[in-house]
Amino acid sequence: MVTGAKHRRAYDLVEEMCYLYVRVMKAKDLPGKDVSGSFGPCVEVKLGNYKDTTRHLAKKSNPEWNQVFAFGSDRIQSSVLEITAKDTNCTTDDFMGRVIFNTKEVPKRVPQDSPSALQWYGLEDRKGERVEGELMLAVWMGTQADEAFPEAWDSDWAGVSGNDVLSSLRSKVYHSPKILYLRVNVIEALDLQPSDNGRLPELFVKAILGNQVLKTRTVSRTMSPIWNEDLVFVAAEPLEEPLILRVEDRLSPNKDELLGRCVIPVQDVHMRLDHKPVDTRWYNLEKQEGEQKKETKFSSRICMRICLEGGYHVLDDSTHYMSDLRPAAEQLWKPSIGVLELGILYARGLMPMKAKDGRGTTDAYCVAKYGHKWVRTRTIIDSFTPRWNEQYTWEVYDPCTVVTIGVFDNCHLHGGDDKYGRATDSRIGKVRIRISTLETGRVYKHEYPLMALHPSGLTKMGEIHLAVRFTCSSLLNMMLMYSHPLLPKMHYLRPFTVSQFDYLRYHAAQVVFMRLSGAEPPLKKEVVEYMLETGSHMWSMRRINTNFSRLWGNLHELFDFIKWFDQICNWEKPVTTVFVHIFFIILVMHPELILPAFLLYLFFIMLRYRIGRPGHPPELDNHILHEDPDVLDEEFDTFPTSRPSGIVRMRYDRLRNTAGEIQNMVGNWAIHGERLQSLLNWRDPRATSLFAIFCLSAAIILHITPFRVVALLAGFYMLRHPMFHDKLPSFSVLLNFFGRLPSRTDFLL
Repeated sequence: MVTGAKHRRAYDLVEEMCYLYVRVMKAKDLPGKDVSGSFGPCVEVKLGNYKDTTRHLAKKSNPEWNQVFAFGSDRIQSSVLEITAKDTNCTTDDFMGRVIFNTKEVPKRVPQDSPSALQWYGLEDRKGERVEGELMLAVWMGTQADEAFPEAWDSDWAGVSGNDVLSSLRSKVYHSPKILYLRVNVIEALDLQPSDNGRLPELFVKAILGNQVLKTRTVSRTMSPIWNEDLVFVAAEPLEEPLILRVEDRLSPNKDELLGRCVIPVQDVHMRLDHKPVDTRWYNLEKQEGEQKKETKFSSRICMRICLEGGYHVLDDSTHYMSDLRPAAEQLWKPSIGVLELGILYARGLMPMKAKDGRGTTDAYCVAKYGHKWVRTRTIIDSFTPRWNEQYTWEVYDPCTVVTIGVFDNCHLHGGDDKYGRATDSRIGKVRIRISTLETGRVYKHEYPLMALHPSGLTKMGEIHLAVRFTCSSLLNMMLMYSHPLLPKMHYLRPFTVSQFDYLRYHAAQVVFMRLSGAEPPLKKEVVEYMLETGSHMWSMRRINTNFSRLWGNLHELFDFIKWFDQICNWEKPVTTVFVHIFFIILVMHPELILPAFLLYLFFIMLRYRIGRPGHPPELDNHILHEDPDVLDEEFDTFPTSRPSGIVRMRYDRLRNTAGEIQNMVGNWAIHGERLQSLLNWRDPRATSLFAIFCLSAAIILHITPFRVVALLAGFYMLRHPMFHDKLPSFSVLLNFFGRLPSRTDFLL
């Protein structure tokens, strides 16, 4: 583990920022001044034109605040630091006493040293004479590496009111809850007693865990049904919500009868770490009507296997940008392979996100997510070039993971309410960095563009400057990770279906939403959704076109090789063609050189790419296909749609057209596969006869002819001069023969 002292010593990726810290701990023996008996002491910390105030504590002569205030070095415009005790309920003079410090005499404190000692300071009146009451204070000079920095009230927030709002402006570290899969294998039930014995029942089991509801298939014509189905839920610690099983009889499409239920505490369920089978257990079913249990003559029972799956990794973020691959059970975790350090330096050129006093403004903060740890920087108020200079550390367990950094506008302060009066933090942009693209021990400092997609198109919202360093603790363990499966073994021994995987990821993300939004201060739901890419599964014509462009881009080098080889065969470059002939003859005469030559060729290609390798991790590709406004409007549409029926009909027709193109492409690949099968299954007896004669003749010729001679003849035939193309049979005979083979399209409607 990385200790706090080690972390502070390694706080070197960001620019050091000097702060004057004031910790107001508590007071004693404060005089009450209000004749009405009310008393509300607070402390005001003032440095020049900047001042902050502690919260008010009513009717306490010995109040305790324990609040820290931080004044940036650029804010120190006075040599006098004045700390004043006040009575907020006093109707005349609220002054109770003060303590004055000379900022030039404030002691400096090295971050790794022990905290400055708190001391009692006697209060003085405006004339400097001693009065009743004392304050316990600590004043020191420090940096953003100080452990008091995350909890300090920044002097930039002086104009912001409300402790809840101020709390949401500070930096904060969050941790995702521990999430596990709960597997319920519903096997069978016995002695079920429906109310109507004259009809054949339609029985199913409904399982409920919190807001998750799953059902088995319906089994008919029996009082002792057998399902043998797996129902998988997402459960989060602490496992307080019980699992409720209900056996029901479907009387009509909208009416079900409860035949029995049982409640199982999830915290008592056994955790399984591997794929070994779990013991079955019979549970008694109790029939309830309203709130009163109805006595039954016979007890119905249900047989199930229930376990918590500790061998799976519970995925909450996108499968393309996974930040953690460890199984849920800590007993299966392996030692970390290194440490990731992220320095969030500054942003520049940010766009105005809201209006304040008739002008645009932005209150920016950053959120970084890697593994179970989330961090949020402090909010820089009213600045298009915010400087955070905060550094955070994560342990790395797998290099093939991604750290995500998002920039948001804090809309809790002013001008951020929507038409319903709710404040939602606006997205400014996002950066992803894959750990495997980082060299060990190297510091990467780079400005990344912040891009946001709006209905009007792709917009650059500014730039963010980050510093990243990955330090490897064991090079051997990291290299061995590349030979291990990406996910834990249980994902391959007992894999989930695609629909199950999407369902479980959705509910895992919902658990993270609820836990982080319930933290203090909360991390808003729209922030978590943006960081977890919860909407990546939704339909998008833009993504379809982009994915097709990516696919053709991957085949670009293959097409370039085919084009180059066609030029060689047509003797468009005679010198290169002669060289290819010589190289081909050498490989045929010495076939043992083919594989080494190919690997050497790949080696030189890698050297070529290494020379031109960029000096920073890849950034967002700005060359995204620019779509027309309707395509972007469709992507930003709600689900279900909120657009008029005419627009929806037009989009549906466009979707059918796109799906038809995909359908035809898949059908063409199926035709090619069926034609290959028809060569052997005598669907076309004449074609199969010709192919059989060809196979037999080729086998005899290849047996009596040396392989090198066959290879040379085939190669020289392909590389023949264009003057021989019209005199010799065309090589397209094979393609013509293949195109005439039958497929199964004749049997399709």
